[in-house]
Parts: sequence; C-alpha cells; structure tokens
Amino acid sequence: MKILVSLFLGIVLNLGTTITPNISTSSIVKAEVPPYAKWGQLAMQKTKEKYPNAAITDYLHLGKVPGTTSSTEKFKLWLKEKDKEFGVLVDIEIDKNTERLIGIKFREVTR
Repeated sequence: MKILVSLFLGIVLNLGTTITPNISTSSIVKAEVPPYAKWGQLAMQKTKEKYPNAAITDYLHLGKVPGTTSSTEKFKLWLKEKDKEFGVLVDIEIDKNTERLIGIKFREVTR
C-alpha cells in the first residue's frame, strides 16, 4: 500500500510541475513603439487644436511616403462633433535629414 501511495504522489507531483506554466519576466515581450508614434501624437494634438469642439474617436496611420528631401507621414482621424461625424486626413511633412517638421495639411473627408 505504501508503494502505491508513493507512486501515486510521485505521478501527481510530476504532473503538477509539467502542467503549471513557468513564466518569468524574461519571457514577457515588450511592445515596440512604432517610428511614426511621435508624428501620430502631433497629428492628434494639432487636430484637437483645429477642431476644439470635436472628439477624436478613431486613429489610423496610413503610411509613409518618401520624397527626395522630405517624407510625409499620413494619418486618418475620425471625429465626432455634436451629431456630425467626419474624417480628417492629416499629412505631416518631415525633413529627412533633420527629422524636423516642415508642415501639416488637413483635409476633411466623409468616409
């Protein structure tokens, strides 16, 4: 009987160690900040300034368009103001060498 109990306990303890996940802090993956994040924040900030009575309800990075001396980060923000909902396309032009802002363009869209 002692042998059976010891065998049973050994099996249960081994199962417990194999079933229980071993999670360490080294296995946690940190999310990377995308390179366009600072420009996305600027797009939201400037859109809030241009449309102070509207709430930004959605945000999408449309991509980066490279040029010879500058590049343009493109965003689409969806806004709601009272009963009106509309999109705003935001183009942020950046100097390729200095990473400084050249200009921002806004264009309202219905979709």
